[in-house]
Amino acid sequence: MLNGAATGVRIKLAMVGLGRWGVHLLRNFLALPEAEVVAVVEANADRLSQLQSQFRLPDGGQWYSQWQTAFALEGLDAVVIATPASTHYDLIHAALNRGLHVLSEKPLTLASATCEALCRLAAAQQRQLVVDHTYLFHPAVQRGQDLCQQGILGDLRYAYAARTNLGPVRPDADALWDLAIHDLAILNHWIGQEPIRVNAWGSIWLQPRPQAQFPHGLRDVGWVRVTYPGGVEATVQASWLNPDKQRRLGLVGTQGTLVFDEMQTAHPLTLYPGHLEPQGTAFVPVVAPAETVDYAAAEPLAQVCRHFLSCVRQQQPSPLSSGGMATRLVQVMEAITQSAEQATDITLPWA
Repeated sequence: MLNGAATGVRIKLAMVGLGRWGVHLLRNFLALPEAEVVAVVEANADRLSQLQSQFRLPDGGQWYSQWQTAFALEGLDAVVIATPASTHYDLIHAALNRGLHVLSEKPLTLASATCEALCRLAAAQQRQLVVDHTYLFHPAVQRGQDLCQQGILGDLRYAYAARTNLGPVRPDADALWDLAIHDLAILNHWIGQEPIRVNAWGSIWLQPRPQAQFPHGLRDVGWVRVTYPGGVEATVQASWLNPDKQRRLGLVGTQGTLVFDEMQTAHPLTLYPGHLEPQGTAFVPVVAPAETVDYAAAEPLAQVCRHFLSCVRQQQPSPLSSGGMATRLVQVMEAITQSAEQATDITLPWA
């Protein structure tokens, strides 16, 4: 079992779940020389057969329909979990109990109590628990955070985001958990703080059946207003019913606005310099041309995979997307659900 950087042996991985996102994780890990994918788990037999013809595992790599068999493989170092969020706790708990490092798709779980339990178990087992909040590894987001730290926007005023598309519709978490969580992760990273108060609302049409964390069903569209220490507020819209695909986030300051717009594929990160100058009782705009912000291109998910392998090899918790960070984000999402259910503001425990 790998215990740190002393060994140059490739890290042996089992991949669990090969849906839309799991396939991309598998592709990336197969391309990394530091990793060896020794097992792939997919419960759907037709999907498993299709992927066996699409991907070639290293010699000795095996395909399984049951995760228990893969987790028991001798010499296994880590597992990568890309299954529905409702299954995360059982899978991660089993992996950590076997002394395996874990990379999990977001959210870590759907309840902060189970997130905290997994973090304690990872610490007790001295194993790394990393959560795939992919946007934190996007070079545009990382460059944006650099600019925010430099104070280029001046004093921060407010933020806004819209994340909409026609599907995919999840059966175990609503649009806010599935979509708004991305923008909140980015904003937390850029602002350097976590929200202290949330207010949320939304509508349910497709899946009104009550679920444990969602008493009235899964919201298909929702809005969130979060307040950060110091008074900065952000509003986020999320929908999986809107064919007008949007992936746009802006942070507004006294000296300009920084916008991350994924739909602008050539130049997704733009700085809009500008401020207002008082002239008597009026305020006059002072603007400069918009500036596209350059950064070194890299596939965010590939960065996630490399980061996880580094955490395992160095036996160091992730400074960017640890289980603890993911737990606090789940606490924010829980407060958002509670706010939407009760139609009231919710204050976070750390406020």
